[in-house]
Amino acid sequence: MPQIPFEPPDMCPVCNTDYDSISEHAEGLMVGLHHNDQYRRVCFEPYAVDGQARIRFYHHTHQQTESG
Repeated sequence: MPQIPFEPPDMCPVCNTDYDSISEHAEGLMVGLHHNDQYRRVCFEPYAVDGQARIRFYHHTHQQTESG
């Protein structure tokens, strides 16, 4: 189940732009944004929590990707 980090960064560390939401995943996942009305791009950042591998998703809206 995805979690929200306790202290998320202000900007996406992958593309240095604003993001709408963030989620952190420890298990398998699937990404399909072909026909997504809300998000244009999702950046992925490998991360570790207490030595356990995680991946963070930074969800960018259509408007945010136009400026970044």
